[in-house]
Amino acid sequence: MAKMQRWRRRGSAGEDTGTVEQTTSEQHDLPGDDVGELGADPADAAAPAQDDGASGFDDVADHTVPQPEVPAAHDGEGEVFPEDDHPTDHESTDPDPAGDEPSDDEPAALPHVPESNPIARALLGGRLPAEVTWVQLLQAAHAKQAVTTALAVALAAALTGRAPRETGVVFATVLIGQTVLGWHNDIVDRDRDRRHGLTAKPIAMGRLTTETAWYAVVVAVLLLVPLAVTTGIRAGCFYLGAVAVGMLGNVLLRKGLLSWWSWAVSFALVPAYLSYGGWGGQAVGDRPETAIVVLAAVLGVGVHFTRSVWGLVADHEDGWTYLPLKLGLRIGATRLLALSTVLSIAVVIAMVVVASQVGLRA
Repeated sequence: MAKMQRWRRRGSAGEDTGTVEQTTSEQHDLPGDDVGELGADPADAAAPAQDDGASGFDDVADHTVPQPEVPAAHDGEGEVFPEDDHPTDHESTDPDPAGDEPSDDEPAALPHVPESNPIARALLGGRLPAEVTWVQLLQAAHAKQAVTTALAVALAAALTGRAPRETGVVFATVLIGQTVLGWHNDIVDRDRDRRHGLTAKPIAMGRLTTETAWYAVVVAVLLLVPLAVTTGIRAGCFYLGAVAVGMLGNVLLRKGLLSWWSWAVSFALVPAYLSYGGWGGQAVGDRPETAIVVLAAVLGVGVHFTRSVWGLVADHEDGWTYLPLKLGLRIGATRLLALSTVLSIAVVIAMVVVASQVGLRA
């Protein structure tokens, strides 16, 4: 009874009336639990709910849904917390209160070579590879593919009887052209590469800015044009056309069943670059053999299938539907790699045989 009188005095003093009225109204809403039917005093019915004053505060603190007005709350002992000092879970549930976590738009810089590598740091003057622009440009250029393609085309030029200086120009031309294609590919795929966490991509990881990569592309093209026409204007135009087709293939019909088109066309233009080439800007050769052109196109498709094997998982996650992916889903990536490699080698052998019998030029 003394406890009941204390609660009544506190209610008359204006303390916690909102909680008592809310609890009483909630009990009246319960079916079969009407206070009047039980014959109990409404104040007595409200008293048990008032004993849990601390739990009522906890319920408010546990909810993170914003309220238009947050009333003052009791701590269970009669003291009132001001509205500004009322503890909530808003601060604890904030995923990034300090803004320290990196977002997708601002990827963290990930150096390609570990900081603990003393040789790399010595060669770079004590700097990390991620801090050296030319190192990141080299990594973004798909250097292995560029050097391999340049060596193959230069070897083909040498086998057709081209002089060493001409062979050297062919190697330099194709090397720069492939470098341009590599940079452009990484620029186009920067968001996709970042989404898949490809740390070996400097542009996607933020180690190389897009503006710097585009500047490098422009400078390389300005160097590529005079270098390509050194062996003849017509020959140079054919190779510049092959590079343009490759860049177009990076953005057009790449995800569907016609993804192979740019590879076939760009590879088919290379025999014309060699057959029309000579020395000096006015050199004029002859058109290439049709069989060589067709085999070069097939070789481009084989290389496309081989290169696609390494990205089948990411391409499938992105919903691509190109032929290498469809075939890989049927026979498996390992068999696809083996078949495409065998096809490419067989085509190269066929090209050598045809060139030895009829030559490169028609």
